[in-house]
Amino acid sequence: MREIVIVGGGYAGFYTAWGLERLLRAGEACVTVVDPRPYMTYQPFLPEVTAGSVEARHAAVSLRRHLRSTRLIAGSVTDIRHADRTITVRPVNGADYDLGYDTLVVTAGAVTRTFPIPGLAQQAIGLKHVEEAVAIRDRLMTAFDQAASLPPGADRRKLLTVTFVGGGFSGVEGFGELLSLATAMLKSYPELSPDDLSFHLVEARGRILPEVGDKPGAWVVRSLERRGARVHLNTQLVSAVDGHVVLSSGEEFDSALIVWTAGNASNPVVHNHTDLPVDERGLLVVRPDLRVGTDSEPVADVWAAGDDAAVPDLASSAPGARTVPNAQHAVRQGKRLAKNIAADLHGGKVRNYRHSSLGVVATLGLGRGIFQYKSLVIKGLPAWLMHRGYHVLAVPTWERKARVLTVWLTAALFGRDLVSLASVQHPRDAFVASSDTQLSDGGRAGSRPAA
Repeated sequence: MREIVIVGGGYAGFYTAWGLERLLRAGEACVTVVDPRPYMTYQPFLPEVTAGSVEARHAAVSLRRHLRSTRLIAGSVTDIRHADRTITVRPVNGADYDLGYDTLVVTAGAVTRTFPIPGLAQQAIGLKHVEEAVAIRDRLMTAFDQAASLPPGADRRKLLTVTFVGGGFSGVEGFGELLSLATAMLKSYPELSPDDLSFHLVEARGRILPEVGDKPGAWVVRSLERRGARVHLNTQLVSAVDGHVVLSSGEEFDSALIVWTAGNASNPVVHNHTDLPVDERGLLVVRPDLRVGTDSEPVADVWAAGDDAAVPDLASSAPGARTVPNAQHAVRQGKRLAKNIAADLHGGKVRNYRHSSLGVVATLGLGRGIFQYKSLVIKGLPAWLMHRGYHVLAVPTWERKARVLTVWLTAALFGRDLVSLASVQHPRDAFVASSDTQLSDGGRAGSRPAA
């Protein structure tokens, strides 16, 4: 039986495995997915998870539930040696081991790109995984509770100051959604006023949302500023030591919540630990049919897609254009990968990947959004409705669609759920504190009350 190993269970990896389950004959091949997480994250929902508009579990698609005949390994791939047709797997528990394959699919995805900025690693949090989105929401809500019990001053101001670094889609959507949540929460905190909130979006370039035109991008900046936010263009984060933000413009302020969304970097296993061909950015060199290699030097039995692959964009007229790393391409590349691998095994025709953009749509908070398709630009509530409509259709499986739609309808009737569960990030604290208290009260931790 042929061994097909898929490195990474994100968009491209999930859809490749899902498609192969339907296209391969029984007993024809064993498909294995290696990923440290047991779910695929639907990343376009992460900004709404931060705002509580989507439940965290609804942004995650269980691999075991939907990949019924695929072998799943909970672990990370640390090395790819195609010369030996072997990968090294580092399981969640246990020692590293080698895994052989006949066909390899690399869909490891990108990682958050960071820089050696003082204090960044200690203070900031990313927005690439469900856990991070939940933590951002809980930290903001906990900050509101703490700030409400403090008098006006530096401590309260720091708690209610939020800083996002990075003006791409992830950063702008997360920023807009969190700003919308904070504004809505003020109604439940009479001790606080809009003047207590301070939201900063820091972008190194002269504009945000590079995927949309200059005028729509400028409109988004004005829209955020009308809602009380500060957008710092042509500005870089210089330091974040102890939450004290220093910008290249010279401005300084204290911020309790710093979110880093300043782009992606190639996955380390692809960039540094493989004998497969990579380009100057550390991305796998991929042909239009999603095989690794070039037309003159193809690599046998290796395929790749998603954020760690430099896939030629056949729909673009620009020479040497590559598909942008977004969900729209990763999903469709995964589907094409499954069809091409099955066709290759069955002696059929392998087709090139080609997809023209359906446009870009972004949420900027509850009831606010922007959509652009070529010269057509739609703003405000209609764009926000288009965003929700598109993503409820795009999220995989009918079960997830139904769950997300139910939460949205419930929120429309009863409003946002404003409960913070930050303590779940440290679930043993209450138990440990209770045990320590009982032991300090005379060592009666194991005693029973008298009948």
